[in-house]
Amino acid sequence: MMQYRIRPIIEDDVFFLWEMLYESLFVPEGQEPFDKAIIKDPYISKYIEGWGRDGDFGFIAMNHEGEPVGSITVRYFNEDNKGFGFIDNDVPELGMALLKEYRGRKIGMALMDELFKEARKRNIKKLSLSVDPSNAAAMKLYERFGFKEVGKVDSSITMVVDLRS
Repeated sequence: MMQYRIRPIIEDDVFFLWEMLYESLFVPEGQEPFDKAIIKDPYISKYIEGWGRDGDFGFIAMNHEGEPVGSITVRYFNEDNKGFGFIDNDVPELGMALLKEYRGRKIGMALMDELFKEARKRNIKKLSLSVDPSNAAAMKLYERFGFKEVGKVDSSITMVVDLRS
């Protein structure tokens, strides 16, 4: 069984968060991956740019050698600077990614568990996210954690979970 541990994001993780932002961009089987420069697009970079502002938090999954292999983040957006899964100023948006070779090993579930615990401690009532509906593994994980579809933006669907239930 694969050994890993989960710890809170620290300042030194920001470079890895940029890497995870790129990994989070779903590319359907057989399609060309995005150019790495896409993460500098303001619509995408807003998820990591200036990380550590008020309300930002998340976790890193580390492998048995102490290398980061995945991340889960929460960030608040507002009317003037909406994320793809924006619902409301009071509903932070979740972002998650794992390095390809670590997917399908229950690490995503462990990251979600940790994030949900922390979000509840912070009295966060709801979380939103944006996901490509053809990303079956992500959809299954989010639905397992109670996320429900509430809208659609371009090719992505917006999902929300109520943490009070």
